[in-house]
Amino acid sequence: MPSSVPLVDLAPWFTGTPAGRASVAAEIDRALRESGFLLVTGHGVPEELRARTRELARRFFALPEDVKRRYAVTVGGRGWLPPGAEANGYAEGTETPPDLKESYASGADTGVGDPEIDGFWFQRNIWPAEVPELEAAATEYLARMRSLSDELLTMFAVALSLAEDYFTRHTGHPTYTFNINRYPPMTHVGPPAPGQFRIGPHTDFGTVTVLDRQAGVGGLQVCTAEGRWEDAPFDPAALTVNIGDLMARWTGDRWRSTRHRVLPPDAHAPEEDLVSLIFFYETDHDARIRSLGPPIGHTVHPDVIAADYLRAKLDAITIT
Repeated sequence: MPSSVPLVDLAPWFTGTPAGRASVAAEIDRALRESGFLLVTGHGVPEELRARTRELARRFFALPEDVKRRYAVTVGGRGWLPPGAEANGYAEGTETPPDLKESYASGADTGVGDPEIDGFWFQRNIWPAEVPELEAAATEYLARMRSLSDELLTMFAVALSLAEDYFTRHTGHPTYTFNINRYPPMTHVGPPAPGQFRIGPHTDFGTVTVLDRQAGVGGLQVCTAEGRWEDAPFDPAALTVNIGDLMARWTGDRWRSTRHRVLPPDAHAPEEDLVSLIFFYETDHDARIRSLGPPIGHTVHPDVIAADYLRAKLDAITIT
């Protein structure tokens, strides 16, 4: 059965011809209406940067736990999220065991001058002294991801026949997070508990997520519009893109914020050890998100302030 997640080549968008841009925008609109996920090639993010960032992160994750503990934080912090810190299923109101992963988190760190806002949304990034090269690689990766995400938001606006800056006028000083997730092998974590995943079923919270992942037996699954779980397709040259709840609200549910999960480690691949690079893009912290009603959208949700909405979602998945 063909995958519900399409592959879209962004290269014609970047050539700048009106026909190329319109074609890409139409493909994206169709993908986000039908799937909520797509794979993108022609994105311009160098493979060497992706590989270097992943390898340097692996060096950090290989450090002894007492060393990593120096950088330990809770969800929303900058640093190491130890195993057991999150259970993403709680975002759906489902009690699940902790997710079988560890993460290193960084993100937007240039504040707006309000200590209360800056203290959560624009915390200073912390980098491990034991792997000094990680800071430069991750900082470059963050810059690439922000640029690509703003370009995707521009594509989104064109796809809806809106002004090109309809979404990016709300990303002048955005919040965003870069999580490097390590999914340890079964030989390290043992057999999963009933209902336990590497990441439990959930939808993302923000506007757009850009994922560079590794293929695996215990890998990404998406939930189709018919409610069927399927393995997400993999292309080593592609990035995986999906929208979150905030963008679905913004488009009046024209586009799907799709449930997804990362399967637990599998006894058929007990040594499988995966690292994913996940960039969660949002908006300015004080952006008011107002639904696009008909004929673009289907539903008019109440307005929300981005930071308030996102903070409630993050609190829901936090265990420690």
